[in-house]
Amino acid sequence: MSYLQETLINGEEVVYEGRLSIWFLLPTIFLGVIFLLLSIYFIWSILVALVMFGLAYATYISTELAFTNKRVIAKVGFIKRVTVELNISKIETIQVRQSVLGRIFNYGSIIIAGAGNPQAPIAGISQPMVFRNKFMEYTNK
Repeated sequence: MSYLQETLINGEEVVYEGRLSIWFLLPTIFLGVIFLLLSIYFIWSILVALVMFGLAYATYISTELAFTNKRVIAKVGFIKRVTVELNISKIETIQVRQSVLGRIFNYGSIIIAGAGNPQAPIAGISQPMVFRNKFMEYTNK
């Protein structure tokens, strides 16, 4: 069961769920491919390649981002977990930051700023503008 499903409270429903972008994980995957190619010469590099691929996969499946009818929930990490949960009424802004590559491949960071809370960045989210727009549409009904 996902962290998101575990933390829902009575009457709370998921409105929109974001995903981590594969493009954000490309450097780790690329290193895995390089070490896999090096395995022709160094047998130990197969192990490093598997670790790289495993790290990318674990990062992908362990990052969750969603907003519900009551709050925004973000979780990053598999063994070491970092969570951000803010009530919708306490959120002042949702900013989107995208690099040039992020604009090309449609991924970026979402920064959630709440009343009395520090900024909470969530990096590597696929289609961050869609997430922000869906949130703005929902909260401005």
